[in-house]
Amino acid sequence: MRPSRRTLLITVPAVTAGAALANVGGTGCAASTSTTPGISSAAGPGPTASAGAAAPASASGSASPQQRRAAQAASGPAVVTATSFRSAARGRQVSMVVVAPAGGARDLPVCLVLHGRGDDARGSVGLLGLDALLPGVIRAGVPPFALVTLDGGTTYWHRRASGDDPETMILEEVRPRLAAAGIRTTRLAAWGWSMGGYGALLLARRHPDLVVAAAASSPAMWHTYGASAPGAFDSAADFAAHRVLGTGPAPGVAYRVDCGSSDPFAAVSREAVTQLQPAEHSLGAGSHNPTYWRSVAPAQLAFVGTVLART
Repeated sequence: MRPSRRTLLITVPAVTAGAALANVGGTGCAASTSTTPGISSAAGPGPTASAGAAAPASASGSASPQQRRAAQAASGPAVVTATSFRSAARGRQVSMVVVAPAGGARDLPVCLVLHGRGDDARGSVGLLGLDALLPGVIRAGVPPFALVTLDGGTTYWHRRASGDDPETMILEEVRPRLAAAGIRTTRLAAWGWSMGGYGALLLARRHPDLVVAAAASSPAMWHTYGASAPGAFDSAADFAAHRVLGTGPAPGVAYRVDCGSSDPFAAVSREAVTQLQPAEHSLGAGSHNPTYWRSVAPAQLAFVGTVLART
């Protein structure tokens, strides 16, 4: 069942790049959408905005460019920009949403946001309140970075027998689009919950040369193919090829794992903490629901943002 969420309100039909939409309901952040392959510009400075935009007066004077950029990013609401494109890897039209700090995403590192089963790219923004979370952690002192949510369907974020391949979509379609908008993609972070928590850990295991940090809430993992959720894997061989449990930490990846003690994945999450040796983790009270995921999201975003800043 799809959990309830704060909905990302797109109030006019899809338009061409650069046309602004109404603000996301109740959040005060700007949004736009496009049917073009690239990332459209939002109302105000969006992902394609110049990194050299003027800093607020309080950040002027002797402040370094990095300090001025951080001050600008912390000075206003997030900019939420939605686009869609035809994914050859997934064989369908998909959505992608960039959540950027005030001043835009140009020259910033990025954390991919991998949703859970039943969620999607646009709904993920409202589900965890990403448009409020990102400015909050930046105001708290975390160096600015951007979030990018993606449509992953029910694939469990790996190539399926049907040919649906979200991993290739990320590597060969999403990254070039973000790079074309000036967003840094040579090293990135991955963060997700449930199916997406597993997906973040899997992406880090398969691509440690790319992923510097992986944060997972309630990662959906099993010991055997027979125990896995229906449709999560195509076969026992598919399950074995995409294991996370029992593989150990990927070299150079910083991990964070969070899971509530009443979550059905609590036991495997404890195993993941032992095996992946995360830099940070929490295994306190909580269940498999958005309430728990929201409660740990600020610490997770602070974690990935800090790691991205180091790289």
